[in-house]
Amino acid sequence: MEGGSSSNQNSTLTGKKGIAELYDEFTVIWEEMWGEHMHHGFYDLSDDRLALSRTIDEALRSASVPSEEEDPSKSKTPKRTVDVVWEVFCGDHMDHNDSSPVSFSISHDRLAQVRMMDEALRFASIPSVEEDPFKSKTPNRIVDVGCGTGGESVYLARKYGAKCWGFTLSPFQVEKANALAILRGLSDQVSFLVGDALSQPFPDGQFDLVWSMESAEHMPDKKKFLNELLRVAAPGGTIIITTWCHRDLKADEDSLQSWEKEILDKFHKDYHLPLCSRDDYVKLLQSLPVEDVKTADWTQHITPFWTGVRRSAWTWRGLMTQLRRGGLENCI
Repeated sequence: MEGGSSSNQNSTLTGKKGIAELYDEFTVIWEEMWGEHMHHGFYDLSDDRLALSRTIDEALRSASVPSEEEDPSKSKTPKRTVDVVWEVFCGDHMDHNDSSPVSFSISHDRLAQVRMMDEALRFASIPSVEEDPFKSKTPNRIVDVGCGTGGESVYLARKYGAKCWGFTLSPFQVEKANALAILRGLSDQVSFLVGDALSQPFPDGQFDLVWSMESAEHMPDKKKFLNELLRVAAPGGTIIITTWCHRDLKADEDSLQSWEKEILDKFHKDYHLPLCSRDDYVKLLQSLPVEDVKTADWTQHITPFWTGVRRSAWTWRGLMTQLRRGGLENCI
């Protein structure tokens, strides 16, 4: 028993170190091509133009840019609206003078990343400030579990006027995230630190919104991870998890197919991704004292993002970034 416990502990420590090193290395590549949001975009192919318009409107509202009705003299209306949109949500890596089809597509994909966050909030029935002007249901204290370079924390803090704490295993990401908060003028609202999602550096019951955007897939102990999310959540708080999953098993299956396991094993080895199914998460959550558990499969909504990833990898900037980092194997 003691030998098994020691082995598991060493494996966990190795996993943490591997994840930190992965993101120390990978963050530069991602940020060069995609900016500050380190997650998928959300696409609704049946209503794409409306979704894009709604995302831009949300960006302008968050940047306190008035509408024509609110500012008929246009004294506060920017001459270059697109600059406001990119500055607030899409990072500082957009070339405004590049009007090529590839650059426009990448720009659209970045807006889809913003929509991903909004759709997660909408799915969890968290209203916007406009929908809840008295802030009776909007979050005041937020924790961003696996915060990356801080894009989601900054977005949420600005959207709700909330305090936000983000943490990640990567010291390099923490440095980048704190710099982003300063750049956005939100260092008094947002702070970042190195921390472990399986042992969060916070007391119990601290946050009315616990946010995990594409970090759960890295967790080797899913139950311990969920317990930690629940521990730091305030009574009546909301936990939002968006994560990669493998497919649910069919009724007549005991396990995945052998070829599926081989693919997942390779993903786990190369990228520290011990994936489980959506059903697995539901069963774990049902064993915990949580209420109103609901899930959705967004595979069809995020699949188009990978087209953008491949496309961006073959832009001049993407190729140069890959070459600087030592190879093109991640482009393919």
